[in-house]
Amino acid sequence: MKILLFCTLFIIFFVNTSSVNLEDINLPPEHIPYYFNTFPDIAKSCLNDPECPYKGLADVKACWGYERFCNETNSYHVRPRCPGDHRGWVKTKEAQFATFYTQADFGFVKDQINEIMVMCEASYPDDTSLECSKYLRFCRGRNMMLNFTGLVGRGNNLRYKMDILGPGQLGGHCNFYAQRLLKEAEHMSALQSWAPEMIHFTKTTRKPIVDDMCDVIIEKPTYIMKIDATVNMYHHFCDFFNLYASLHVNSTHPSTFSKDNQILIWETFTYESAFKDAFKAFTNNPIWDLKRFRGQVVCFKNVLFPLLPRMIFGLYYNTPLIYGCERSGLFHAFSKHVLNSLNIKLHIRNNDKVRVTLLSRGTTYRSILNEKQLVEALLKVKDYHVERVVYDRTIPFIKQLEITQNTDVFIGIHGAGLTHLLFLPDWAAVFELYNCEDPNCYMDLARLRGVKYVTWENKDKLVQEDQGHGPGGGSHAKFTNYSFDVDEFLRLVAICAEHVRKRQDFKNFIEASILKNHDEL
Repeated sequence: MKILLFCTLFIIFFVNTSSVNLEDINLPPEHIPYYFNTFPDIAKSCLNDPECPYKGLADVKACWGYERFCNETNSYHVRPRCPGDHRGWVKTKEAQFATFYTQADFGFVKDQINEIMVMCEASYPDDTSLECSKYLRFCRGRNMMLNFTGLVGRGNNLRYKMDILGPGQLGGHCNFYAQRLLKEAEHMSALQSWAPEMIHFTKTTRKPIVDDMCDVIIEKPTYIMKIDATVNMYHHFCDFFNLYASLHVNSTHPSTFSKDNQILIWETFTYESAFKDAFKAFTNNPIWDLKRFRGQVVCFKNVLFPLLPRMIFGLYYNTPLIYGCERSGLFHAFSKHVLNSLNIKLHIRNNDKVRVTLLSRGTTYRSILNEKQLVEALLKVKDYHVERVVYDRTIPFIKQLEITQNTDVFIGIHGAGLTHLLFLPDWAAVFELYNCEDPNCYMDLARLRGVKYVTWENKDKLVQEDQGHGPGGGSHAKFTNYSFDVDEFLRLVAICAEHVRKRQDFKNFIEASILKNHDEL
């Protein structure tokens, strides 16, 4: 408790809330009340500012769910529900809800916050500070020195390496609790923790910045990220999701949700990805990599080491989810945050047709052999607006998100493109045409996002092209193609469409669209 108290006082000492401009805060309007609750001085400033557009939200009682005095009735408005059986997992429905909330919702953020320990304690304003959560999954520091002179001569193929830094190449002037840090270094893996880097932390005899130890001083808050496979949307969005969750873990300063920061990728490859525009939801500045600082000693005034994509019991890669629960507020908030930051809008409808989007794969495996026949069958249903899309590099990622956000029923065979379900509207349904014997991956992601999930039920009504040619030479359901019974396909799509039509938020949206169209006419 004493450690946490010092940390809080230290942060408050350096915060000047009056310098925060609400226009710089990167939040959807619906999230502003939660921000005001965290930073009441900002809410007060809004009330006193004649130009503040959020006056009506300044007195709303709302909290994300991880705050110390957050009442559940005031917590994030999208909460888990647990309609499934809890027996065999926990003894009560209450325990079922609590388990899911801790595994996959703002309760996960709360646990990270509660686990934060001071590893390097500052005594004076110019000192270094370092705090980390358990197993060094999340760390943040001030006035910290990173020495990249060891990268000279190592080439440009450094990725997933655990020896980027060596002894003494990370550190600062502070009261260093070395044994406490080493005790948390159990998860020694490139994408599971920051242990490979933090074990080299060393107490310096001089203060890095004021005593001129640095070749470069980075003034802006910097997020240093170790990222997963950038060619795969499912894996890369683990990075973006954990960055967003880390903003909440770090929510000690009003500028937490500002995009005026730097992002440094922990590798020497120049960052490139078909999904790179997603970074624009978090920063206004170019993405850096380690080549930028090769051979230099770099000091960061404020640095964040976010949660990682493959943490043990982390989010969302291989997350162990309790049976019977769905709809994470944290995943809902992430979806709304990204869509708002990238200015992705819902389109006003001019009819009440259910919008059905079929995602076609332009790949060697998991193609739909009778795709044309399925699309033609959909087009004959008068209550559907049907679109077939191929999400490749010919369609900018922002445009892809726009299509997804304006889809009611999203259809695709097992593959990373189904990660788009994160950005469907709340009333939507996702139809994983066939899960290719991997039943949990996208079903669980749909559970987390809170959208309805449907998949193929009767294997007798699909035809597998061949046994599949797995990487090891054996048969594998993911390495072949399929054709599907048309009538069964239409039946499953109809289940999805019926779900959409029964949702009150869909009905409200259609009604509002019709009224707006009428007013414009």
